[in-house]
Amino acid sequence: MSESGRSADEVIDVVDEQDRVVGQVRRGEAYARGLRHRCVFVLARDGTGRIFVHRRTPAKLVFPSLYDMFVGGVVGAGEEYDEAALREAEEELGVSGLPRPSHLFTFLYDDGAARTWWSAVYEVRCDLPVRPQAEEVAWYDFLPEAEVERRLGEWEWVPDGLAAYERLRAFRAGARGHGTG
Repeated sequence: MSESGRSADEVIDVVDEQDRVVGQVRRGEAYARGLRHRCVFVLARDGTGRIFVHRRTPAKLVFPSLYDMFVGGVVGAGEEYDEAALREAEEELGVSGLPRPSHLFTFLYDDGAARTWWSAVYEVRCDLPVRPQAEEVAWYDFLPEAEVERRLGEWEWVPDGLAAYERLRAFRAGARGHGTG
């Protein structure tokens, strides 16, 4: 998500516990006051199934310098989750012409302190050469999922992305469990 310049002043929707819009504020105010809002998480895979993993720059407003296995960000005021997922994936990967990301599930992220947001999780295939924004991404690579799994205990991950990834694993396990028998 592009956090340079406009981000703290960007207007976003504030939502309730049922994900209904109840107001609008500037992003910086939402963060400062711990107001519930909306975010998208997009797991980007290349043609061989490897996952785009990156380390955030120290300049990020939220979770600076941590690793993430998702691209994404805050949903703008009046924007739909699906629109935000495509916009954020293209912005963060530095590409255009991605297929529309597939929505997998949505959950309420709540760290128990002051951070809470509705989180829509998506997946997209990116066969294009990526050019992540230098002000957003300090390091990146496409890693096999087994390597991502190995790195979970070694690298410091963004807590909301880690929560989304754990839910994604459970979602996939549940999907595999359905239809068998």
